[in-house]
Amino acid sequence: MIKNLKRNNWLLAKIIVLVTIAVPLSITAYEFIVLGKDSVVFLGDYPSAVGIVVVVYYAILLLMGIIWIIGQLKSVLALKNETSKNELLHLQSQVSPHFFFNTLNNLYGLVGKDPKKAQELILKLSDMMRYSIYEGEREFVTLEEEVAYLKNYIELHKMRYHKTINVKFDTDIKKEGYLIMPLLFILLLENAFKHGVENLRENSFVHIEMSADEKAIRFAVTNNFDASEVAEEPGIGLKNLKRRLELAYPDNHSLSFQKEGTNYKAQLSLKPL
Repeated sequence: MIKNLKRNNWLLAKIIVLVTIAVPLSITAYEFIVLGKDSVVFLGDYPSAVGIVVVVYYAILLLMGIIWIIGQLKSVLALKNETSKNELLHLQSQVSPHFFFNTLNNLYGLVGKDPKKAQELILKLSDMMRYSIYEGEREFVTLEEEVAYLKNYIELHKMRYHKTINVKFDTDIKKEGYLIMPLLFILLLENAFKHGVENLRENSFVHIEMSADEKAIRFAVTNNFDASEVAEEPGIGLKNLKRRLELAYPDNHSLSFQKEGTNYKAQLSLKPL
């Protein structure tokens, strides 16, 4: 049925184009060939009613053409937006699955040794998985929800490691309700633990700063690292984050990295939605 409708629409368009071309050509040919005129003023010798009909026809045709062009532009924009949304959902679904696998491995070892700690770990892990699966599919979340998710992540890491970690999380949020895309900050925090804490036997630290006002939401993570470790090329996670920022905050974000000695700092700034 849809194919027949498209075929009929195409046939109608052909007829309109043919009529549009045929009308002025026929009148001009008639004036030159039949009446033998040397020059022709289009519709000059015809009744005004005929002129009005022809003008109205072309006016309607012009209007239809404008409406068609606007419709095509809307379709292209809608398709572009839908493609961007689908790409964002796909990118969000790739956020840090290996963290959950690592935590499950830790759980396996804890169940026999420390059942109570294992239970606490399971509860925090389930909260994180719920957020990642359900809230992560939403277009926007509140900054408070994202901060709670990050704090859960930090607590899980503290429970995982058998060493002291100096972790500080300072927040300065001027008011509640700022909206952001979910799961933007977790990768930067995850990298601080992965490339810093996990490779240091002692004196490891992770310092996080979060601030928000009407102008910007700012997130910074500073960690120390083992200078003897070979620096890795940026992984798929960082490329993923950069692409998500390009799609969701094309001209409203800033992402930077600094290395000073054995300290590494990642900073992300977003314009509130």
